[in-house]
Amino acid sequence: MITFVDFEENLIPGFHAAFDSVAREKRYLARTEAPPLETFTAAVMDNIALGIPQVLALDEGVVVGWCQIMPHPRPTERHCGTLGMGLIASHRGRGIGTRLVREALAKARSFGLERVELEVFEGNDAAVRLYEKVGFTREGKKIGAVKIDGAPINNIQMALFLSG
Repeated sequence: MITFVDFEENLIPGFHAAFDSVAREKRYLARTEAPPLETFTAAVMDNIALGIPQVLALDEGVVVGWCQIMPHPRPTERHCGTLGMGLIASHRGRGIGTRLVREALAKARSFGLERVELEVFEGNDAAVRLYEKVGFTREGKKIGAVKIDGAPINNIQMALFLSG
């Protein structure tokens, strides 16, 4: 059974493992492996302390996915956040990603964000469909924004305005 929970310190190693699993696929994230656990833990603990909108998906207590919306640091952009998410391969195509995004967007509204942005690799059609389903629209494209194993990848830029 899939449950959706707030980030907690005891779940960080599982989150790290899930992140690393998705990153090593080299198809969905701009990283090809997770940062060292100590660095990762420090960043997640900072996010928890700040109340950053973030949600984990658990399957029988094991982290299988995440979604977080990081507020922009500049005073002129504090109403905006950037969405990042991932779901391990065995759990894709089951509606878990949609639920993760919806849960995180609800937290972003409560946090006071008005606009949520994201970038998704061109060709990741399942993710684009998910984002469009929850209300994101395409705003542009960054040509060759990322290189993985020397191959350039375009990023599709998308955004969603949160209403009251």
